[in-house]
Order: sequence, then C-alpha cells, then structure tokens
Amino acid sequence: MIRCKRVYAPVAADDGTRVLVDRLWPRGCRKDSLALQAWLKDVAPSDTLRKGFCHDPALFDEFRLLYRAELAAHPEHWQGLLALAERGNLTLLFAAREERFNNAQVLAEFLEEELERRGPPSSPVCYADQ
Repeated sequence: MIRCKRVYAPVAADDGTRVLVDRLWPRGCRKDSLALQAWLKDVAPSDTLRKGFCHDPALFDEFRLLYRAELAAHPEHWQGLLALAERGNLTLLFAAREERFNNAQVLAEFLEEELERRGPPSSPVCYADQ
C-alpha cells in the first residue's frame, strides 16, 4: 500500500518504509529528527515545474500532467519505490501544507498505476518436453 503523509505528522507503526519525495529539505526539520529510510530528491518535480506550480490548486491538473511526463521520462528515479511498495507499506513524505494537491499524491497515483500495469508475474514456461 502506498500512502502520502506530511513530514510534520507523527510517525505511525503502519507507515512502513518512509521516503521523503521533495526536492528541498522541509523547513524546521533537523535531518536526524525524521524517521525516514531515504530522501529521493530526483523523484521530485524539477525546480522549474515546482516553482511554476507554487502549490496553487488551480494549476494542479496541468502540474499533474507535466510531472507525470517527467516521471515517465526517468523511470530510474522511481523504480526502486515500486519494489518497496511490493514488499509492504510505503509512505511518501512531503512538506507541503496542501494535503491533496502536491507532488506526493501525483507520485503515489503514478506508482499505483505502474504496479497495476505490472500485474501478477506470469507463469513459468513449461519445459516438460525437453
């Protein structure tokens, strides 16, 4: 299961693997204060895209399209997250005040679609006649 959570929210037992997915370190947080397993700056939106969006909900649909295009162009940035999600709970941490209109939500949606696209592993080829 993939979840999104503000970095300022308390750690929960069912968070599983916690990964910060913002390009900038959250304000007011010491690096040793967050219980996280990784900080993946490269999976975050580019600076240009992030600055253009400015967390404006009116621009979210366009932001989502552009960010998904960035993600599609760089699978090396997010493929490791798929493996983590397949193993258990994955919590994507973000610092934005807006809990619905942020990059972590778009990333979670993108990753869920990728997991569905993968589907269950195919059955092995039968080599009985060899």
